[in-house]
Amino acid sequence: MTATPIPATYRRPLRQRLAVTLEPWLYCAPVLILITAVMLVPLILGISYAFRDIQLLNPFSGGFVGLEHFKTLGQDDAFLRALRNTLWWTGASVFFQLAFGLILALLLNVPFAGRGLAQSLVFLPWAVPTFLAGLNWAWLFNPVIGPIPHWLFALGLMDEPSNILADPSIAMWGPILAATWWGIPFFAITLLAALQSIPKDLYEAASIDGASPIQRFFSITLPYLAPVIAITVLLRTVWVANFADLIIVMTNGGPADRTQTVASYIFTQAFKRLDFGYASAVALVLLALLLAYSMVILVFRQKLSNRDK
Repeated sequence: MTATPIPATYRRPLRQRLAVTLEPWLYCAPVLILITAVMLVPLILGISYAFRDIQLLNPFSGGFVGLEHFKTLGQDDAFLRALRNTLWWTGASVFFQLAFGLILALLLNVPFAGRGLAQSLVFLPWAVPTFLAGLNWAWLFNPVIGPIPHWLFALGLMDEPSNILADPSIAMWGPILAATWWGIPFFAITLLAALQSIPKDLYEAASIDGASPIQRFFSITLPYLAPVIAITVLLRTVWVANFADLIIVMTNGGPADRTQTVASYIFTQAFKRLDFGYASAVALVLLALLLAYSMVILVFRQKLSNRDK
């Protein structure tokens, strides 16, 4: 008894084809609904606020103002100062996090007794809540209860023990130091994982050829780490630029707005002056700048990947 062959032109019923097509989307539906409700809806509302006058203390606000907020931004000295401070705060924080994180990753990549424990301890600062970290560092910079001003005075770096967070010329170094301490573990753990994936045969061959440790670092280690460094720098730059916790806790943007960043300026406009329309316009400008920066870094990383191939 032979089976009846299925005609070549056979097509499943429309309902069955539709069910097969929609099945993956039905599985993803809860996640998509959650993402839409938690991310897309607030994003759309925030963008719409940038073109409206939303002031909680003004019952007659809420009307459409077009590009008025953005025109005001161009003449807002406080915003322009915050933008310059953001470039300094973000660039310095990410640079020091990357530099010390890379050094720490190279040290942890060398086998030694207790390396597992050391790797666990390195991750501890990353687990500390940012509010608590900012509070602790603010205390450390306080000459009444903190040791740092006295150490700097003993080294001859200060004329007298004083709080650097109260000095407009050097106040930004306080949050930068705190952000560096808090962000080093991210770079250290990420780069350590990338280091451990580099084939050991390359180092052995380079050693046989007489390459020095510095030559091996620049010819083997750094090229292999370059794509990972590009992504980690991208992520940390976006996070630090949006990071207002340490600034708010340690200096609240002072003294004289010398530590005011765009992220903390958004917080000030939204939750202190209750002007959500203007705060949304500032946030939209920050979003556009970070998107442009992300596109540049991603293009750079793609070129690195193509070169390796």
